Amino acid sequence: MDSQRYSPDPVAIKIMIAGGFGVGKTTLVGAVSEIRPLRTEAPLTERSEGVDDIGHVKDKSTTTVAMDFGRITLREGLSVYLFGTPGQDRFWFMWDELATGALGAIVMADTRRLSDCFSSVDYFEERKLPFIIAVNCFDGAKLYNVDDVRAALDLDPAVPVVLCDARRRDSAKHALVTLVRHVLEQTEPAA
Repeated sequence: MDSQRYSPDPVAIKIMIAGGFGVGKTTLVGAVSEIRPLRTEAPLTERSEGVDDIGHVKDKSTTTVAMDFGRITLREGLSVYLFGTPGQDRFWFMWDELATGALGAIVMADTRRLSDCFSSVDYFEERKLPFIIAVNCFDGAKLYNVDDVRAALDLDPAVPVVLCDARRRDSAKHALVTLVRHVLEQTEPAA
């Protein structure tokens, strides 16, 4: 018998990180990625005035114009590739390409402007791509319980909602694990 240990073929999972402008998608990818994340940030300019609402993110000076990319290894042979989407409607033409081959999505939400994630929720519901909601708990923002957020977004009861601090690696990883579990529940055959 061969003395080498059996090693299963490596598996890669693609996950989208979506949500409105300034909700924390780039921050989440950066917090959890074990590699230096690829970011396509560009400075906010006068052309975005009146288009991008920076009212709740006054210190924001850049925006994602293509995607963010990161990677995390969950165990040997299992890597998760993270694709953060741009949040503005004018960049939505890229979403179909980014969604190709995705296992699921994390929709980031900010309770100060919850309506900003409606279009992301609609996008994944229409495509029947499993997703969860990760409520990014911004400093100074009122905290709501997950049932109130679920009701406000009119979500199916099966869609997980988690509280998240996109700056913290452990919190971002919790959101990823929640999504993977949700995907597995959606794909397991009924007994």
